[in-house]
Amino acid sequence: MTSTASGSRQDRRTERQNAIARAVMEHGSIRIEELAERFGISVMTAHRDLDELEGRGLLRKSRGAATAQASTLVESSVVYRQTQQLEIKRSLAGTALRHVNTGQSVLLDDSTTVHQIIPLLVDRAPLTVITNSLSAINEVSNTDGLSLIGLGGEYYNWCASFMGRVTNESIRRLHSDLLLMSAAAIIDQTVYFQASETVDTKRAMMDAASVRILLADHTKFSGRALHACAELREFDHVIVDHLTPRGVVETLRRAGTDVTVVRPRR
Repeated sequence: MTSTASGSRQDRRTERQNAIARAVMEHGSIRIEELAERFGISVMTAHRDLDELEGRGLLRKSRGAATAQASTLVESSVVYRQTQQLEIKRSLAGTALRHVNTGQSVLLDDSTTVHQIIPLLVDRAPLTVITNSLSAINEVSNTDGLSLIGLGGEYYNWCASFMGRVTNESIRRLHSDLLLMSAAAIIDQTVYFQASETVDTKRAMMDAASVRILLADHTKFSGRALHACAELREFDHVIVDHLTPRGVVETLRRAGTDVTVVRPRR
């Protein structure tokens, strides 16, 4: 078998597994036989796919069914979130870059949306990047022109980041020119997250920054989460994508929120 054919087969398997993960996330639980029928694969292949997805922390197998590890109240695995709305996230990050100036200190949260700005920051180097995200720490540490302050503390595997008392105390001893963060959900002009630990760390970040920028794709406005974190009016700038309902954007602007709508690239 040629390497091209092998790669093509691997691509198809990856696409199928991502589709299976999305289906399980959307329905909460699906029987394995139903997944096999839906995706036109054998039950044995379905089991192999689910074993891989379970190993990545996206779901669990039990009693002949696949069940999502994440509901509206529990954060989706970072591995899954990294694959969602990727082009939109990159567009939001590109627009946020306009607010970053050479020589600044920039505080990045652990969201996969904000993570997309890291490759772009070299255009504003030198910069100091402060973050609690392990994946961001790893990427920034290998990027020329970026100084790094990694926020330690208790490590949370489900979001690949550090949070808790030690992290929050470290943030309080710092001051950043700029904060870039995202949200799990936005309900009635309030930013929400699924875990209280997340809220505590995000609030510490907001308190430590001179300028606060929120990046939110359209799915955040229909999402649900448990813990309130901040009002949208607390942010200096809110950046959304073109699929955000016009009524939502108009409501935000009437409330005095500075909103930038990112249009698709032509």
